[in-house]
Amino acid sequence: MDLNDTNSSTVQTDIAVPVVPVVAAVSLALLAYAVPLAMSYSTTPSPNHPQIMAWYLTLKQPKFKPPDIAIPVAWTLIETALAVAAYRLLRKPSSDSRTASLALLSGNVVAIGGWSRLFFGRQNLPASTLAAAAMVGTGAAYVSAARPVDALASSLGKPLVGWVAFATVLTAAIWQRNRA
Repeated sequence: MDLNDTNSSTVQTDIAVPVVPVVAAVSLALLAYAVPLAMSYSTTPSPNHPQIMAWYLTLKQPKFKPPDIAIPVAWTLIETALAVAAYRLLRKPSSDSRTASLALLSGNVVAIGGWSRLFFGRQNLPASTLAAAAMVGTGAAYVSAARPVDALASSLGKPLVGWVAFATVLTAAIWQRNRA
């Protein structure tokens, strides 16, 4: 290859800035579902966890709390959006911006499971309120960091930010109503 050839710099750039292969990108993106599920499975209020379910049912809830079925539906949609965003980012050329975006997205995925462990597992309403508020900040940071890398991947983080902002208000209201 002639280094003076105008096409060689394009080829070199394409080779020097690899993307994650499709199968690996899909596998990694699916962690947006698997990580929160694995982290929260043992602490979900369900018939499999009767003590957690009993505690949850005793909580005084605010009138604006959505029906229980809405919460897993919302998280499934949010996690789907994050998985698509992760896939899109993984398929972009490697860069510091992409790395920062993926790190923030990954942190938020872990935080989703962490919130559940705080709220349901430890039944710590103050800490789960603070965790939800922190996720608003980290979610917004992800949206901002991803924008120059992939505008759609950035936009796919906005439902997370909106939902955790709502979750912060909801969790704070539950905490307030259930202070001992």
